[in-house]
Amino acid sequence: MLEFLDWIIIAAYFIIVFLVAFWSSFSKKRRNKSSSDYFLAGRNVGWFVIGASLFASNIGSEHLVGLAGTGAASGVAVGQFEILASLILLILGWLFVPFYLKSGVFTMPEFLERRYSSGARWYLAIISIVGYVLTKISVTIAAGGIVFESLMGIEFWTGALIVVIITGIYTVLGGLRAVLYTDMVQMFILIGGAITVAIVGLIQLGGIDELYNNAGTGFFSLWKPMSHPDFPWTGILFGAPILGVWYWCTDQFIVQRVLSGKDINHSRRGTIFAGYLKLLPLFLFVIPGVIAYALTQKGDITLDSPDHALPTLIGTLLPVGLKGIVVAGLLAALMSSLSSVFNSCSTLITWDIYKKFRPESSEKILVLVGRIATVILVAFGLLWIPMMKLISGQIYQYLQSVQAYISPPIAAIFLIGVLSKRVNSQGAIAALLTGFVLGIARLILELNKDSISGLLYQYADINFLHFAFLLFLVCTLVLVVVSFLTNEPASQKVDGLTIHTISGESESEDKGWRKRDFILSIVLIFLVGIVWIYFS
Repeated sequence: MLEFLDWIIIAAYFIIVFLVAFWSSFSKKRRNKSSSDYFLAGRNVGWFVIGASLFASNIGSEHLVGLAGTGAASGVAVGQFEILASLILLILGWLFVPFYLKSGVFTMPEFLERRYSSGARWYLAIISIVGYVLTKISVTIAAGGIVFESLMGIEFWTGALIVVIITGIYTVLGGLRAVLYTDMVQMFILIGGAITVAIVGLIQLGGIDELYNNAGTGFFSLWKPMSHPDFPWTGILFGAPILGVWYWCTDQFIVQRVLSGKDINHSRRGTIFAGYLKLLPLFLFVIPGVIAYALTQKGDITLDSPDHALPTLIGTLLPVGLKGIVVAGLLAALMSSLSSVFNSCSTLITWDIYKKFRPESSEKILVLVGRIATVILVAFGLLWIPMMKLISGQIYQYLQSVQAYISPPIAAIFLIGVLSKRVNSQGAIAALLTGFVLGIARLILELNKDSISGLLYQYADINFLHFAFLLFLVCTLVLVVVSFLTNEPASQKVDGLTIHTISGESESEDKGWRKRDFILSIVLIFLVGIVWIYFS
């Protein structure tokens, strides 16, 4: 359990977060006076803050707890999602960012309306809001519950209530700017905490050689055979990038950060910076899970379940003071992810639902609606807490598999939509509906897999990464075929929104920045290759 000094450190963390939130939101230069200020931080954010926020908002408690848990259960292969994210972030920065910034949109559903139709906008808005409540909010709170109960000695309900309310306060008041700047602070705290756990764990184990000897070489291979139930190499190469394009390039939760950039230079470099940061989770979050497994093999610790790997390491190995720093890092991960989903979801509710019905609403009303929507989401988060203990298994894997059912059709219409000027709204709606029906069917069959057989069982039993790739192919085929069987889209649906119709360099783009960003991108790709080879 935590000692007095640990609690002092955790209290200091909360004070720092609140001070940063209030400084970023309520100083004269930063006060939220318009919807652009509240939802997109005035579109005046620099690359470092963008990159830090992309990393911190993504590295939620499901990463800190779930990645370590999966690492303890099966080794480093789960780290492939993090490594691939480094490459997908380059696609966001170089391919998608120019279109998003040129269109001037606030949300991803709004971009779909510009490119396709209002029907596509409604689909993505509703799916995103429901998905945020059922996956992001729920999984984040569930992982946080593990931290509260196992490390802090705080009952699940009480701990979750405290963090959800505290996070909700500064998100409601400060909007995206408060989220971005607190994310930046929390990035340093969670990285520092993770490094501490990894180093102390290795020291306790006796070094890297002991880690390999006790865990076994099989735990250190990123590449698993095609028959592997969770991370087959075919699924990693073909299915995981589909999940990545959806999450990193089309999800409001992530893209809202690049929309807040000062210009294309800062938005693109923010994605590159985040790409470098995404190389860290393999070493900072997955390897500690492997360390926990190795320590169980030596008999030094005991794990009730793989998901308890990180909390057990912290509670067992860390001395007073360091334990408080690491717990603050876990809380930072929880709060940054939670504040991001609250803010992104309230933006969707305000911009894609309320403003569609009340287009004449003033800036003041839009900001008010955004704050009210956040309060409602906080309430939903609290009401969802009792359901969280029903989530079983390895949390991170659960999150990824659920995403596999909803992401392929969305990834298809975004990716093909910017690459081809011929696909139209009819094709997009057909692809979205096809993907929805096939995805929901898969989900229902998987939940009832014990009572089915034959083709239905085979359909339900396809590896979720393979399923994501196959569903992407089907949805792409439907999008292209239906589009070519119907009329070409109107010029306003493609002008400036596809690679064939966008003009050359943006007026705000600096050639010097572009050259340096290109070099940084090549170096990042090289580093990814080194990691893949080393852990092969």
